[in-house]
Amino acid sequence: MTAAGYLAVDSGGSGLRVAVGVPGRAPSAQRETREPVRTGARGIDPGHLMIQLAPLARELAARAGVTELGTAVIGAAGFATLGDALRAELPRALARELGVTRVALAADAVTAYAGALGTRPGAVLAGGTGLIAIGTDLTAWRRADGWGHLLGDCGGGAWIGRAGLEAALRAHDGRDGGSGPLLRCAEKRFGPVRELPGRLYPRTDRPAVLASFAPLVAECAAHDPVAAGILRAAARHMADSAAAVCPPDGRPEVALTGGLSKMGGPLLVPLREELARRLPHARQVLPEGDPLHGAVRIATELAAGRLTLPGEPTMLHVVTATRTRSDKTGRIPLTCPLPEQEGPVSQ
Repeated sequence: MTAAGYLAVDSGGSGLRVAVGVPGRAPSAQRETREPVRTGARGIDPGHLMIQLAPLARELAARAGVTELGTAVIGAAGFATLGDALRAELPRALARELGVTRVALAADAVTAYAGALGTRPGAVLAGGTGLIAIGTDLTAWRRADGWGHLLGDCGGGAWIGRAGLEAALRAHDGRDGGSGPLLRCAEKRFGPVRELPGRLYPRTDRPAVLASFAPLVAECAAHDPVAAGILRAAARHMADSAAAVCPPDGRPEVALTGGLSKMGGPLLVPLREELARRLPHARQVLPEGDPLHGAVRIATELAAGRLTLPGEPTMLHVVTATRTRSDKTGRIPLTCPLPEQEGPVSQ
């Protein structure tokens, strides 16, 4: 049996992705759930997270031959604005239930960054339904956009889809800026466009519905100048966000991660051009991994005492526990001290 291991978690809108392994090695066991963690009046619900996570972590630890989960890294969507309850309660819950002594709670943008670039300075565009840029010079985090489909997420999937549907409706009305190809795609995808407002506005998953049209915009871009123009505008917005967070000095790296990276040349070619124009000192690179990979990287660095990513309460919150006593189960009691560590963590 292997002694000390790590627990890495990516908590998002579709559920949990969980990995267990030994620091310095790839995860030995992984699982996914299909139930997202609830969000309530106190933000992300730590109790609901632990109900799902604790039995799954024990199962994976047994499968991986890990007898002790010394380190846990939880990357959570919404942590930056909805993470108060997680910060207050989750470290002690992990200590009590799983014996964890080192905990890092992170915004999903941080784990996306770590997955893409590791602990090197630079900027990452996390683009899927929404769009957020995050950057660091390894002394502090900077973020841009990520304000949701009503207030921002400019250049993200919902933004592209909404712009494509607007061009379809312009064509339907006979207004300038319309696109016949996008109108035909919209009617094939959603039915008569005059019925689209009634179908779309009552939906609680409007961003996802809008984003579902983005790939059709990309398909039309090769032969439709309106669709191509939408993707060029999206690329400009994305480059704006990257420029806002990228370190101004040195040779930082810039990467795109998330579903938008699958849209191909119609988006990626203008994005590369815009990034080269806005950030000539930066080196564009492919992401090395996804957010779960980033959580594993943070866990490995934290376990080794060499984590250099900056700690900030709403971005990367690191807590350590002192093992003062244990009961017959071997679990750390709820009363163990858990001092916070902020700033770049290097033990």
